[in-house]
Amino acid sequence: MSDYVLAFDVGGTRLKSGAVSRTGKLLASSIAASGGDRGPEALLAALVTEAVRMKRRMKGPFRAVGIGLPGAIRPDLGLVLLPGRHRDLENFPLVPRLYRALRVPVIADNDARLALIAEWKFGLARGRTWALSITLGTGVGSGVLLDGRVLRDPHLQFGTQASHMVIQAAGGRLCLTGARGTAEMLCSATALASQVRDGLGRGIVSVLSDRDPATIDFKAVMEGVAKKDPLCLDELRVWTQNLGWFLVSAIHAYSPEIVILSGGATHGAKHFLKPLREHVNRHLFRWPRGEGVPIVLSKMQDHAGVLGAAALAWETLA
Repeated sequence: MSDYVLAFDVGGTRLKSGAVSRTGKLLASSIAASGGDRGPEALLAALVTEAVRMKRRMKGPFRAVGIGLPGAIRPDLGLVLLPGRHRDLENFPLVPRLYRALRVPVIADNDARLALIAEWKFGLARGRTWALSITLGTGVGSGVLLDGRVLRDPHLQFGTQASHMVIQAAGGRLCLTGARGTAEMLCSATALASQVRDGLGRGIVSVLSDRDPATIDFKAVMEGVAKKDPLCLDELRVWTQNLGWFLVSAIHAYSPEIVILSGGATHGAKHFLKPLREHVNRHLFRWPRGEGVPIVLSKMQDHAGVLGAAALAWETLA
């Protein structure tokens, strides 16, 4: 049972972990509190605790560790740049500290890039040389496969920052990058929930009117959509159009053979995927004329980060 690597997908509040075989099989998994909101030492302690639990559960040691983190990531250090979020994790030596605690190879990368690597190695981008992965959750993440290469650059962010494309400069909401109207601010699950809460705050009648605004998240909006609530339907329409323009721009930039959507927002895809596909493929400028790009839902929505981190860990042993 010991021929496996340990992989972590680190969120602001949740820590997903998994024991993964060389072929990408998830042998065991768990979700725990990340402690990331309490600082780097708490996160490190949570990682070590989960590693010990997994080793005991698998009845044998793991061979390497892969970690997925948000922001600009140095593989040998950890998070080095994430303006406005988790500043106390920036430049914290998470990778070497975890190595000293576990004594196996440890490597880290951007979580959205790892989602793309998971699709390339084990999922819907397998056998492809051009692909785009978009993660729709609290924020918007991206990973790019360009002519058979996962995009990386000396500034650590190449391919992971498509969400900072500006799609509504005039009057758009302010992004942590300092720009207005980025995809991050208009196309995330958080963005849709925020727009609905804004409508409720202006007195627009909705099936959600009696709810505590703090409880209205993406899932609540989808519940309103299912009930044909006019506010939720209208904001979903606008959100879908914004997401469509973002994908049009990203496809023009990277020319993928396939676009793979993952993240929490895709659980509501039955309400927006068809019009999204129609919008994108109606506005693409590409040859052959009229040939669209497949926009599909990941089959590893909840484990893409873990599987990508595992693929990275296996590479360290090659």
